[in-house]
Amino acid sequence: MKEAEMTIPHLFMCPISLELIKDPVTLCTGQTYERSSIEKWFAAGNLTCPVTMQKLQDPSMVPNHTLRHLIDQWLRMGTHFDPILCTVDCLASLKKNLESDEATMEYKCQALQKIQALTEESQSGNSCLLQLGFLPLLLELLFGKAESKLSQECVKFAEQALSWVLRLLSLGEYEYLDMLKEESKLESFQVLFDQGTGNIKRSLCQIIEAISSSMETRELCAKIGKNRELLKGLILLVHQTDGASDAGIKAISALCCLESNRQNLVQEGVMNRLLTYISDAERHERNSAPAALLTVELLLELENAKAALINNPNGIKALIKMVFRFSEHEGSESAVRSLIIICTDSLQAREEAIGAGVLTQLLLLLQSQCSGRTKTKARMLLRLLGSKWDEEPKHL
Repeated sequence: MKEAEMTIPHLFMCPISLELIKDPVTLCTGQTYERSSIEKWFAAGNLTCPVTMQKLQDPSMVPNHTLRHLIDQWLRMGTHFDPILCTVDCLASLKKNLESDEATMEYKCQALQKIQALTEESQSGNSCLLQLGFLPLLLELLFGKAESKLSQECVKFAEQALSWVLRLLSLGEYEYLDMLKEESKLESFQVLFDQGTGNIKRSLCQIIEAISSSMETRELCAKIGKNRELLKGLILLVHQTDGASDAGIKAISALCCLESNRQNLVQEGVMNRLLTYISDAERHERNSAPAALLTVELLLELENAKAALINNPNGIKALIKMVFRFSEHEGSESAVRSLIIICTDSLQAREEAIGAGVLTQLLLLLQSQCSGRTKTKARMLLRLLGSKWDEEPKHL
């Protein structure tokens, strides 16, 4: 179908020229323009985003390959294209209403439900929402205004909005999270974490994971690692019974990508919390003990983490408990490696490990169906402990 015969969807129209975008580029505000049009805007001395009128700290333009692909599909398929395009104008209208200062929390919740209904049957629904700028908008609605106390309506909206944020972040647009580098927005994040429901806490933990996983947001990862109140909140999650402990452990583990974060987490008492969780592993409905063990192993690179483990009355015992479990071997290798680290330089740790039955656990492990690598580590620990049973036994 010829371009002139079709009504151009709002998503594919340059906000400056009001014509079909042929070379789409996106600014740091999330708005997309025709390259030639935005270049003329900058050439005229403008340093703002034409749609939002925000001052641009970074005027770079990123080619929008996803939108280009959608436009090419639309030109080829015309009216047979994905039905999401039939609703683009409606989505754009909903976005405009969400941006309004007059929109109530009740309306915002209803708007998100309408968006769900409009996009649930479309393969490219998330991409369209991203190109319309919903991700930076939702982040702004969530964290733009610092509230000292959240209303029930705010909590309900936050749950829905965070679900959409995570869905859109799955497309890899992590750079929008850098808005949290602003003190006021990180403060809002903290309030939402402190006062939010279990679902909100889990979603925020997933956002922390996303921030920690990307090199684009490494500076923000370090900033979060300096927020002692937020670190305390994450550590408290580790032993909760509403399923949030799994998300908390994953977020803590992700933050450990930076040594400065590891130091701060240990100073806030994360070792004792993780060791208690591991020690009580069988009581947890959803057992994240192996993930907690991996985090402990990573933290043991630090001297103060080693001291925290040795000084914990149940620290060595918690690791030994994970060396061999009849039901599964997940976490065994990490437990053995952690014991090697702590026992290498500490006679106290070696004596405590032997007294707590580590030799029996290691011999059981060597007779099990665990990996060859795990058995090699087990023999290393046996030799370190001075045991004559450093070869795989035939029986106990």
